[in-house]
Amino acid sequence: MKIVFWHGYLLGGTGSNVYTRALARAWSRLGHEVVVVCQERNPGAYDLGGARVVRPELPDRLLPVFVLDRYEGLQPKLLQDLMAAERDRYVEANAAAVRAELPADLVFANHVLPGGAVAAAAGAPYAVKAHGSELEYSLRASAELAERGRESLEQARAVFVGSAHIRAVLEDVVGHVDRVHEVPPGVDVEEFAPEDRREALAHLFDEARRDPPNPANAAERLPDEGNADRLAAWFESAEPTVLYFGKLLYNKGVHLLFEALRETGARAVVVGFGDYRAELERIAPPRTLFTGPLEHRHLVHLIPLCEVTVVPSIFPEAFGMVAAEAAAAGSLPLVARHSGLAEIADGFAAEYPAAYSGLTSFETGNSHDLAAKLGRLLELPEQERQTLREAARRAVVERWSWEQVAVRLLQPFTN
Repeated sequence: MKIVFWHGYLLGGTGSNVYTRALARAWSRLGHEVVVVCQERNPGAYDLGGARVVRPELPDRLLPVFVLDRYEGLQPKLLQDLMAAERDRYVEANAAAVRAELPADLVFANHVLPGGAVAAAAGAPYAVKAHGSELEYSLRASAELAERGRESLEQARAVFVGSAHIRAVLEDVVGHVDRVHEVPPGVDVEEFAPEDRREALAHLFDEARRDPPNPANAAERLPDEGNADRLAAWFESAEPTVLYFGKLLYNKGVHLLFEALRETGARAVVVGFGDYRAELERIAPPRTLFTGPLEHRHLVHLIPLCEVTVVPSIFPEAFGMVAAEAAAAGSLPLVARHSGLAEIADGFAAEYPAAYSGLTSFETGNSHDLAAKLGRLLELPEQERQTLREAARRAVVERWSWEQVAVRLLQPFTN
């Protein structure tokens, strides 16, 4: 099949960016011709399995976003704040880029809006992948956008959601939608895999030394200056480490993790960037190391060095990708029990011995429950932790590998 994959944003970072590059790579490896339409300026930095990248010029450099971040050479603006004429020009510019790649067997678009509108305007068979970000941050806040979102899905051959939670959110926001398929995101279980401590340390330090200069950490999307030396000093001790990686936003609940760390006395590494970082640095408990954002090339070696990875989000999440990646790489996942995170916690619990099944999640917003579960995991004898690590990875391999996800997404069009 020839697949034109509209994304519209970057390929680095988290969330739908990771989803796009991983899915493009998986489809390419399955023998499909894949063209990715996005705003990535350096696609050669990513393994896309041979997929080709097209970057359309945007009218007035305006980029509709759901959460404000910085984008080199572009002017991000919240989707709900764009004038109708601005949205229309953006959709047409992107639809023109898609049409230039036709004929194709399928146009696959990320995000109900603006992706669904782009795909609908392109004039080819299309499918839409709904993400939690556009639904919760933009469409829910605007009846007009919700209606346009519903219209963009009417002619879609399929609409994909990552979890039962996002399916419910989709219908709550835009109304009833036909032809909805629930397919969770995937994890690269070859890239994210357990690693011997000595080898993980050596590889992590090598990757950190390759980081570009970032004086005074002025570039928030780059790793912090001096990470190699700071990580080396940190891991001189074999004391257990708790890990958080993701956006540094209030809604991600990192402040709750800090409350739990104070209660347990555990130490933590915090990876990511966002507008809440300064406040988190102010309130961080002793023995907390901030690294700034790290790429997969760092994370695949950092995660195996950390005993527990916590996902403390207090806002609905489509899927627990962070938890799945952590589990695949040998760090025990502990997630807030809500939305798509609860579903992934259930997947882990199904593989755990019954006596430990309650250690996959904690009550949302309850730092005391988080501290209690975190403390139990950190106090387990190594043999018992290893049993849970193997069970958690087994859950990921059997449920959420990218190869399985890539095939499932095309089943409505190949059966």
